[in-house]
Amino acid sequence: MQCIPLACFQVIRCRAAVVWAPGKLSVEEVEVAPPKEGEVRIKLVATGICRTDEHILQGCFPSAEFPVIPGHEGAGIVESVGEGVTSMKPGDKVIPLCLPQCGECSFCRNPESNFCQKSQ
Repeated sequence: MQCIPLACFQVIRCRAAVVWAPGKLSVEEVEVAPPKEGEVRIKLVATGICRTDEHILQGCFPSAEFPVIPGHEGAGIVESVGEGVTSMKPGDKVIPLCLPQCGECSFCRNPESNFCQKSQ
């Protein structure tokens, strides 16, 4: 049986860039909840603001829900996993990506696509 650190089940605090509204970006301390079922919590070790993040900051995505923490393109280590996650484990090295999907349009329903018609 694998020993799981208590911290994996606790809220953690860290610093993050937060976009509160188009054009309003601040760096502040945030709380990150433990992962829920099907989720993973990643400790990012390197990240950057990409063009997608810049579009969110500029207000180009009218359906974006704020606040948003940009920096989804980076490299990290899985810190903890939620119930039911079997494809990753704590300690795995990962590269997160942004693939917004509504789950309803023809592109989202196509298993060979990773582009959402509504996220344009």
